[in-house]
Amino acid sequence: MSNRILEVNHLTTSFRIGDAYYPAVDDVSLTVNKNEVLAIVGESGCGKSALAFSIMGLHRQAKIEGEIKYNGQNLVGISPVQLNKLRGKSMGMIFQDPLTALNPLMIIGQQIDEVLFLHNPSMSAAKRKERVLSLLDQVGILYPERTYDQFPHELSGGMRQRIIIAIAIANNPSLLIADEPTTALDATIQSQILGLVNELKEKMDAGIVLITHDLGVVAEIADRVAVMYAGQIVEIADVFTLFENPLHPYTKSLLNSIPANVQPKSELHVIQGVVPALQNLPRTGCRFSARIPWIDASKHAENPTLEEVEPEHFVRCTCYQDFYLPGEREDGQYGVS
Repeated sequence: MSNRILEVNHLTTSFRIGDAYYPAVDDVSLTVNKNEVLAIVGESGCGKSALAFSIMGLHRQAKIEGEIKYNGQNLVGISPVQLNKLRGKSMGMIFQDPLTALNPLMIIGQQIDEVLFLHNPSMSAAKRKERVLSLLDQVGILYPERTYDQFPHELSGGMRQRIIIAIAIANNPSLLIADEPTTALDATIQSQILGLVNELKEKMDAGIVLITHDLGVVAEIADRVAVMYAGQIVEIADVFTLFENPLHPYTKSLLNSIPANVQPKSELHVIQGVVPALQNLPRTGCRFSARIPWIDASKHAENPTLEEVEPEHFVRCTCYQDFYLPGEREDGQYGVS
């Protein structure tokens, strides 16, 4: 039996601006296996959340092309009724902002109970409450009985995030998508949430897609990493390879923007420019070329595609072969004396 839970093939998600559609997710292909965390990293505006929402079928006005196969079933084009049978049951999602994801007018217990009732209508109210209390305990809530009757505004940010996780895992999904699950949490709570997500992966044997811009989070929890820029995957590798031998200029730039990764006596690297607006994205050539102007245009491929440069290590564009950071000589040695 295959361990593959999710297979995304040539996925393109386009949004209408004026009279035209512009891809925010552009020809993305990736896989997720059981008991695996695939991290998708990149700056804000790179298409990470658009990809996550595409997988869950949560875009209302987007044009979706390609395949999103969950356990072999293509989710693109299926009816909302069919999707609703999967979402919340087989596929769970941890949303970025728990305060907006929770209903401010419902107590916590009712909100977790709701997802149980929708997918298990034959379960008795007593059994559902027992399950809710068990979930609250599972996600580290100290006083489940008291929290059951509280409203979201009565809880801290970390507790609200735990409630969102409890809702997402209530029906033991085999695929869990976590969209920036530790945003705006302090370091202690962030570490607890990451530990909880990793524990859930082991207990439920689930495949987890972790959307984040925090490379520290990636190093702590991911098994494989897909680096996303301007709607495209530019590099995919296992987490150890990516941190030890990053190849794409964007990946190298991200890693060298972290103070802990900077060489002694060298300056902290700042990536030039910003991710272009959707309607201004270049649709040909290397999309990162404008932000590394010191690399000659001839070093970029005309039509960059993901190529396997070593086993299970894929990189887009040939420019990685000639890339160096400012302050670094072309032979790879730092030019700071």
